[in-house]
Amino acid sequence: MSDRPKPPLTTTTSIWPAAAVLILGVVMLAVFLLINAVSDQGVATPTTIPVVVGGLSTKNISLLTGCVQPGNPPSNVVPALIVPELTSAAGPVSLLNQGAGDFDCTRAFVSAVKPGPLLGYYSAQLKARGWNLFSQGASNGSPQDLFQKAGSDTFYWVIGVTVTSSSATSTHWTYQIYQNSETI
Repeated sequence: MSDRPKPPLTTTTSIWPAAAVLILGVVMLAVFLLINAVSDQGVATPTTIPVVVGGLSTKNISLLTGCVQPGNPPSNVVPALIVPELTSAAGPVSLLNQGAGDFDCTRAFVSAVKPGPLLGYYSAQLKARGWNLFSQGASNGSPQDLFQKAGSDTFYWVIGVTVTSSSATSTHWTYQIYQNSETI
C-alpha cells in the first residue's frame, strides 16, 4: 500500500450570506431613517398667549422681569410671570438665595381690584398656561392660591399669590415663584 499522500481537502466558508443579511439590515435602516426624516413634521410649540374671556386683562409690561435670571426660571415657566391690569409694584423684586440653592423670587404689589377677581385672574391665566392649582388659603387665613407646574429643568415650580391686605378700593398682595427642591 503505497498511496501517495494527498493534501487535506479545503473547505472554505463564504462570508457573503452573513454579509448579505448585514447589508440588508443597513439598507432597511437607511430607508426607514429617510422616510422618518421626510415625513417628520416636528412638534409645534404654541407661541400665543391664551385669551381668557372675562375678568382682568394682562398688563403689557411685566413687573416681574427682575425674576428672570440666566437659566431660571426655565423657558416653559417664564410665561407665568404676569400681572393683571390696574397693578403697580409696592416693593422691589426680592431674589432669595441669590443663586445659592433653590430659586426663589418675590415681589409685593397693589392692585385696584378686590381679592376675588385678583385670585380669579391668576386661576384662569395660569390654568390656561398649564399650571395646576393645588392649594387655596394660607395657614394664617389670608386668601392665597398656590399653583404648580413641572419645569423643563426637571424640577417642579410653584407660584403663590397671597393677599396681604385689602380695602374697598385696593388689594395688597405678593407674587412668589420658587423652584421646589423635589425633582419630577
